[in-house]
Amino acid sequence: MHRLHRQVAARPGDTALDDLVRMARRMEPGLGASEAEATARHVVTRVHGLGPIDPLMLDPSVSEVMINGPGPVMVERGGRLHESEVRIGAADLEALVDRLLTESGRRVDRRSPMVDSRLPDGSRVNIAVPPVAVGGPYVTIRRFVLVDADLADFGPPPVVECLERAVADRSNILVLGPTGSGKTTLLNAIGRRVEPACRMVVMEDAAELRISGPHVARLEAQPANMDSEGEVTMGDLLVNALRMRPDRLVVGEIRGPEAVDLIHALSTGHRGSLATIHASGPADALRRIELLAVGEGRSPEVVAAQIRAGLDLMVEVERLEDGRRRVRTLAELNGGAPDSEPENVYRVAER
Repeated sequence: MHRLHRQVAARPGDTALDDLVRMARRMEPGLGASEAEATARHVVTRVHGLGPIDPLMLDPSVSEVMINGPGPVMVERGGRLHESEVRIGAADLEALVDRLLTESGRRVDRRSPMVDSRLPDGSRVNIAVPPVAVGGPYVTIRRFVLVDADLADFGPPPVVECLERAVADRSNILVLGPTGSGKTTLLNAIGRRVEPACRMVVMEDAAELRISGPHVARLEAQPANMDSEGEVTMGDLLVNALRMRPDRLVVGEIRGPEAVDLIHALSTGHRGSLATIHASGPADALRRIELLAVGEGRSPEVVAAQIRAGLDLMVEVERLEDGRRRVRTLAELNGGAPDSEPENVYRVAER
């Protein structure tokens, strides 16, 4: 198998499976047809795929793959962690890291021991290696699984009606919730209710949204290359988006200095915009945006006033134990004083 692996790895492009089967049988005359095919598939997986974790990446029930050094591979299914049947050895793990970095053009070493990248299918990858990863390398892959959900999947008719009315009224909507709660999925569902003639400029750190239309422009931030050049931040995208004659702005996630420009844009007439933020509730979301903006040197009072002038509807989404997502809270701002709190117009009854 090692000889076949070396030959396949040295060849440019892909090699037909039938050719690999014949090569395997020439190298190991004692192999039967089924054994030779299994060997060929095994080698192809390691050279052109993601090695032992390929079955997990093809499993639609797996939302996250976590490797904590050589040993068992952990997965998330339905919001819960499980130990998978897959185990990975040190050599395969090293090859996997190399393969993931080849896909992204990034590098990881002692000088730069942590890296984020993205697979061609949109899955997010984080890699950490020693010395920061004690017992590593650690690999975390958050799979991009396209969920074609509708607004009705997130709540009863009053929730759907409120969201539809907000879109029609060109309200600025902020979707919030913890990791994995369904913020991106809900934003997709809201975006599909926007009129087709509207020009939307979508900005994301990693392209995940699937909002389509004749006037949708999608921008994606870019990390610096190995020479520390070419970085394009979310703030850069937002500044450029404002020059693209947008009817609506869509920000995949507010997480950094771009909060300043977004707040200014929302409070100065860019109606009907959409964004998400990682937060535990409407009040927490306000605090997080305020901290991000104040951290860029803005006056707390001015920031608070602009947020309340720019945001109209806050939508808190949560993930239930059975994996379903639902809207937990709808809260309106309606302007108000800089210290005013969001007013709930809908909230799931506590049990």
